[in-house]
Amino acid sequence: MTTLLLMVPLLGLCAGQFSPNVACGRTSIVHLFEWRWEDIAEECERYLGPNGFGGVQISPPNENVIITNPNRPWWERYQPISYKICTRSGDEQQFRDMVTRCNSVGVHIYVDAVINHMCGSGVGKGTSSTCGSYYDSDNRNFSAVPYSFHDFNDKKCKTGSGNIEDYRDADQVRDCRLVSLLDLALEKGYIREKIADYMNKLIDIGVAGFRLDAAKHMWPGDIQAIVTKLHNLNTKWFPEGSRPFIFQEVIDLGGEGISAKEYFDIGRITEFKYGAKLGKVIRKWDNEKMAYLRNWGEGWGFMPTDRAVVFVDNHDNQRGHGAGGASILTFFDARLYKMAVAFMLAHPYGFTRVMSSFSWPRYIVNGKDINDWEGPPSYSNGSTKAVTINEDTTCGNGWVCEHRWRQIKNMVIFRNVVNGQALTNWWDNGENQAAFGRGNAGFIVFNNDNGDMDVTLKTGLPAGTYCDVISGQKEGACCTGTKINVSSDGSAHFTISSSAEDPFIAIHINAKL
Repeated sequence: MTTLLLMVPLLGLCAGQFSPNVACGRTSIVHLFEWRWEDIAEECERYLGPNGFGGVQISPPNENVIITNPNRPWWERYQPISYKICTRSGDEQQFRDMVTRCNSVGVHIYVDAVINHMCGSGVGKGTSSTCGSYYDSDNRNFSAVPYSFHDFNDKKCKTGSGNIEDYRDADQVRDCRLVSLLDLALEKGYIREKIADYMNKLIDIGVAGFRLDAAKHMWPGDIQAIVTKLHNLNTKWFPEGSRPFIFQEVIDLGGEGISAKEYFDIGRITEFKYGAKLGKVIRKWDNEKMAYLRNWGEGWGFMPTDRAVVFVDNHDNQRGHGAGGASILTFFDARLYKMAVAFMLAHPYGFTRVMSSFSWPRYIVNGKDINDWEGPPSYSNGSTKAVTINEDTTCGNGWVCEHRWRQIKNMVIFRNVVNGQALTNWWDNGENQAAFGRGNAGFIVFNNDNGDMDVTLKTGLPAGTYCDVISGQKEGACCTGTKINVSSDGSAHFTISSSAEDPFIAIHINAKL
């Protein structure tokens, strides 16, 4: 791992508009969904930093309502009560400790910012919140902010229910309630100041950027007005003048009243078409084939690569929410999922985010998972269980930790190694065997056909013996998995059984013996 750390300096950041603010040489972040702050701090130090991860997207850190029916669902984190840093992931001191420890090993923190709304309109009143702050949803009273009845869009929304009824109507989508969540009147200067104060506190602590939850439900001008109020990043960790990375949740699959391009001037956008379409290809649905991925990216109707944040699945659509439908691949489809994530990390399009989940007892009734609400692994008092690490480096206590799967971790490293190299030497068999290189730095081969693969391909890599980082990896002067010999003309022979546990091979220059 020494070579990797030399390639990935902890200081100094890649510049450029819409920069993710990852350390130079690091190219991907991971969403540690619902993890406790103390567990994230430990993971940064023991695993993410040494393995070249650029950052962590965390769950919302601000106070939320406590939901007991059902019992502590994951989505209670998306029902704010105040902007106090106080959730079941930890308190403010634990948050500050996490940010400091992660930044110290070159792994930056990206906050999931819920600023479109407060809690649901029907949750009632009381102090059943993660910091004990009082709220009264009926009277729109959030005293810990404070917000009052005049700070919401109730009078602005024109639907009978007060909720969004027609997603083709941009006014409804932005001025009415999303599934009954109390919609803030973001055009008001007072509200913009309160939200900016919250985000600036996090910036001053040392976070690198924000995912803006439900950005589609906010007017672009309102978001821009808030973003312009944000501080530059903390110079203890970032170069002077660095701006927070902004990436916005805008679900745009076409056919609605709002387009993702309306938000391009603010920051990057979550490209939901990416996982939905890649899932169809890997599953071979609708006669989709890996051969068709030759022009993957903008050629498939995606947004420009410098505006896209891409992912195979996220915390919403792995549960059937959000966008993508049944084609979305998740850890439940481990064999296909690893192929999809490997393709994403090998391909140059977009800025990549890896998902790290917790498990739940999936139970499908009429095409819907009736357990999709289940929160993180918890004790009977509702407190979140620690992430434990098994002897084989996988996670215990109900945490899936896809980012620790050897195939995915090694492809994060692969992406770091090939960063900046063009896609080269594309090959396919017209069906579901495909391969491509990244300049002279890496090469990946997939066999998603029903038959075995036996081919010689031009890799573009220097001659030598390489360790396949999917079946194993380079350790010292040895390979723990398959060896691939690249000849003097850059070609190599690949055999992959269609029944292999992982029917793909990846090699790169840092895995050369």
